[in-house]
Amino acid sequence: MSAVPSKLLTLVVDSTDNLLSLLDNVQNAYTSVPHLYLDLEGVDLSRHGSISILTLYIFPLRTVYIIDVLRLGEAAFTTTNADGISLRTILEAPRVKKVMFDVRDDSEALFNHYHISLDGVEDLQLMELATRKYSRKYVSSLAKCIEEDSPIPAAEKAEWKRQKEKMHLLFSHSHGGRREIFNERPLRPEIIQNCANDVDLLPGLYNVYCNKLSIPWEVKVQNATDDRIKLSQSPDYNPNGRDKALGPWNDNQRRFNFHEWLDDIDVYGYEFM
Repeated sequence: MSAVPSKLLTLVVDSTDNLLSLLDNVQNAYTSVPHLYLDLEGVDLSRHGSISILTLYIFPLRTVYIIDVLRLGEAAFTTTNADGISLRTILEAPRVKKVMFDVRDDSEALFNHYHISLDGVEDLQLMELATRKYSRKYVSSLAKCIEEDSPIPAAEKAEWKRQKEKMHLLFSHSHGGRREIFNERPLRPEIIQNCANDVDLLPGLYNVYCNKLSIPWEVKVQNATDDRIKLSQSPDYNPNGRDKALGPWNDNQRRFNFHEWLDDIDVYGYEFM
């Protein structure tokens, strides 16, 4: 397991021995409060493309793991530690809370390539949408969320944006770039840093939105996240559809049917003392 210089400890996981060490660390982070932040990268990340990298940020350890799915293949998800824990069981466990930004394409790729059905996911993109005071018609990008809501200083936001724009040149066909760069081995340092950057600021955003999210909206966000996962697994899902920019709620949905809310509370097990 190789370490890469970063403000976070960033480790590349490209062997089963490395993966077993990661699984032991993840196991120690099991909690009802999300401590796992995920993102995937690949070439045309979808059922038609491939998964190259799964980035896992274990927040209590301040450690980012760059899991080389291209190199490990099926073993990335089936390797099991002495306690029966694998990356598959973590991704599919409803009680292991995981945070992602727009779960749809990642879910589609995991389901179609490795038959993994995500559960226990909290979608930051939907959390932001639910906490808005203005129109909820369109969802926001991660870049916009960081620009408007991240608690980090403005200078750090500017540096994050600069790094993303620099990486875009490596990916963009119009600038001579190519997505296949994710499949080059050994992984370039800038690719590893980009993966770490994509999860580094998620915990801060999560705290911001959690502090704004009421219990009724929390339930709605979870329902919408589950709907996104189900949709992404269907044959009709279009990862390039224009409707992906639309939110799941109309602008008039500011208040809730009380009886509907009680039904949701019963399903999710909330209790009031």
